[in-house]
Amino acid sequence: MQPPSAVVLAAGEGSRLRPLTEHRPKPMLPAATKPILEHVLDELCAAGVPEFTLVVGHGRRRVQSHFGPSYRDRPIEYVHQEKQLGSGHALLAAEDAVDAPCLVVNGDQIVDRQILGDVLDGHDGAAATLGVVGHADPSEYGGASIEDGLVTGLVERPREDGEYLLNAGVYVLEDAAFGAIRRAEPRAGEHTLTDGLAELIDAGERVDGVVSEGLWVDATYPWDLLHVADDVLADGRNVESGVDPDAWVHESATVRDPAVISADCVVGPGAVVGPGSCLGENVTVGANAVVEGSVVDADTRVGANATLVDCVTGRGVRVGNGSTVVGGPGDVRIGDRVHSGERLGALLADRARDGGGVTYAPGTVVGSSAVVHAGSTVRGTIPDGAEVRG
Repeated sequence: MQPPSAVVLAAGEGSRLRPLTEHRPKPMLPAATKPILEHVLDELCAAGVPEFTLVVGHGRRRVQSHFGPSYRDRPIEYVHQEKQLGSGHALLAAEDAVDAPCLVVNGDQIVDRQILGDVLDGHDGAAATLGVVGHADPSEYGGASIEDGLVTGLVERPREDGEYLLNAGVYVLEDAAFGAIRRAEPRAGEHTLTDGLAELIDAGERVDGVVSEGLWVDATYPWDLLHVADDVLADGRNVESGVDPDAWVHESATVRDPAVISADCVVGPGAVVGPGSCLGENVTVGANAVVEGSVVDADTRVGANATLVDCVTGRGVRVGNGSTVVGGPGDVRIGDRVHSGERLGALLADRARDGGGVTYAPGTVVGSSAVVHAGSTVRGTIPDGAEVRG
């Protein structure tokens, strides 16, 4: 079918990515060096989508100020979801802004143009068509059971091995789907899009499932941003490995591919960046520092002789001279759950800073605006705004 307008659901916070999402929504976190949502819009453009309706909520001003009224000459209309009451509620907020059929995608997961194209090509007379992928684990997401091209069941976080394919969060919906979402009973106070599709199936309406081999990437937890960067760099279509012409890299520095060094970055003498590192705009890497396998967000300063391995930073972070993130694997506490053996040297949230000579144990999480004094050894979770001595 001819690509219709797209509704992009970008209102969620991403609570499991805190403290990175304390000041911005998950769709604006970096996939390599560009916001996740920007990758989504790039792929929609590549699929021929003519216009976008963005449903925004948590941190909506961040989204609107970044993208403005259009993206790559495609107009953007913003719809505000005042309370985040589920994906179905978010879609209904945009109902008056779009005509059916419409394409619906999540703004906080990267799906490539192949998945989009497969779903658009596969929509043929059904009340709804959704894309699924068979090469990703659905147990942390949503699963769909498919028989002869028809969706027979939908479940959140399936535990039965092999019975479900991963719901890629790409849908083409006709008018009937909106009515079904409205009729579906909320669960735990939320109206989900998948409950609406289940309502369609129960009513005897046809819901098609299209299996795609395209790229699907998501960041559920902070360390996933490292894996997302790896996948985006390997794909190479929206972010290419290399040094921006407006960056400055000292002649004695070493850049090991794959690595991205964005505009206005400065890499000092003897420094080593990469492999697998992504530097956002206006990052400074001091003399003889090492940044390996890390995602370093914009406006961050890495001091001389510092070492960052498997590190994720927010914006405006200050890593002092001689500080060391030794790299993962580590045990990471997210909320009341400890995740063991994850690839995370440390997470340093927005505006965290240290005084130099600091050692970060694997799996350390430092909250936004926290201060770590010189010579400290840090482990575990440091709250936002805290001070650490010794």
